[in-house]
Amino acid sequence: MRRFIISLIAALAVVLAVGGAVVAGSGGGSTVTRARLERSLPTTFANLYTAQSKLLGHAGVTPASLHASAMCDKGGAVEPDVGPGSNWNCLVSWTDPDNPMPPEGYGKLELQVHSNGCYTAGAPSKLVGFATLTDTRGRVVTNPVAEFDGCFDPDGSNAPTGVEFPSLLSVTTTALRPDSQRRVSVQATCGTGSTGCHGTVTAVADGTELGTVPLDADEEQTATLAFAKPVPEGAAEVTFTITLTEGVGPPKPVTLEMPA
Repeated sequence: MRRFIISLIAALAVVLAVGGAVVAGSGGGSTVTRARLERSLPTTFANLYTAQSKLLGHAGVTPASLHASAMCDKGGAVEPDVGPGSNWNCLVSWTDPDNPMPPEGYGKLELQVHSNGCYTAGAPSKLVGFATLTDTRGRVVTNPVAEFDGCFDPDGSNAPTGVEFPSLLSVTTTALRPDSQRRVSVQATCGTGSTGCHGTVTAVADGTELGTVPLDADEEQTATLAFAKPVPEGAAEVTFTITLTEGVGPPKPVTLEMPA
């Protein structure tokens, strides 16, 4: 009986230990928070971006001149912004006259964040270049800001930074596939941001309006927008005009060809 009780206690200890690990992994009580990442990432990024500028011979770029700021999110609207994981995304804005920001005003960095307060970040190549670059001496060297490591103080301030950026809406449909009645639909993905993507989408085919449908998508979610009116026979393409009240959309209407 005594051996059975000891074995039972040992088994319970294992269960409790595993349960504690699950809680820690899900973010409960974790020192990994949005606010700490938002304070650490801009500093690390600005220092490395400055190092890249020196390699490229771009004068006048300093960590202070970049005015870098970040908004971080874990798992979109369905998950709290706390805890380690590979699903952290941070929107980072900075000021470089030689490399202006896109219309949405930021670049998206993908982060792998560890429970010890350190992280690995990958920056968008369209804004910072590829993994290697050619410096002013003609050498091919590692691009310091393409992918980098950083750490934050686990005991640092956890007060909200107040940094917010709008979500970027992207039309992900590349080819229309009308149904048997020539009705069409498109998919649009709402990216990381503070309020998601909300507004309307109007579709027009050869001057015929197919209708206007509401668009409501949380960040990191995809919406399917279906139009009830069929595309007229002979119409070669459909143009979709996106009007957003929250979020940032494509600067121009999106036109997709009808299948032959």
